[in-house]
Amino acid sequence: MSKRQLVVDAFCMRQWDANYVGTRLIGTGITPESLEKACNDYLESGKGTLQPGYAPFCKHLFIPNTLSDKIKSSVVEITKENAHLVKSGYEARTPKELPVLQRWMDSKDLPGGMDGLPSAKWLDVILYSREQIRKENAATGSPTADTDAPWGIISVKSQNDPFELPMTPITMMRNALGKEEGGSGVPLSREEYDKAVKYWENHVFIR
Repeated sequence: MSKRQLVVDAFCMRQWDANYVGTRLIGTGITPESLEKACNDYLESGKGTLQPGYAPFCKHLFIPNTLSDKIKSSVVEITKENAHLVKSGYEARTPKELPVLQRWMDSKDLPGGMDGLPSAKWLDVILYSREQIRKENAATGSPTADTDAPWGIISVKSQNDPFELPMTPITMMRNALGKEEGGSGVPLSREEYDKAVKYWENHVFIR
């Protein structure tokens, strides 16, 4: 049983997959263990605090990206010059979720590839409460980790700002579907959804 406040959850392991859409940690030199240690050390140092998320069970920890200069910003603005590079397809984050429409650009299609992108300045570490993780695991039939750590690291987003970027509209919809479909059960907010659309119609993930 871990005595740490934050523990990397199994859901976060997808970010070490080479095909993951979003911030990929594979090839950066960062391991689940080193990520977990860095987050706990930063929180325990008093430099970082848990910021509120979209629901009471969700928190954010924004830490400076001193872990690896290989972590690039996972989002770029869509411009006239790169709009033709946008791709789309139906994908599920896990085998138990419904496939939903995703948009992305392949890093290999960009000038200089992933190496041509600037290193991210910040990492948005997204946390779910232990209680919420257990509820969602029970709903989807997923195994529950043997830990009593109060917070699980479920996702990491590389970015250049120390605040939360809008959640993608499709993620909001998935959450509203409920835990059985891989969501959190949080009802859709039209105001937040409109904000998300405004941002994501002009931005896209890098794969």
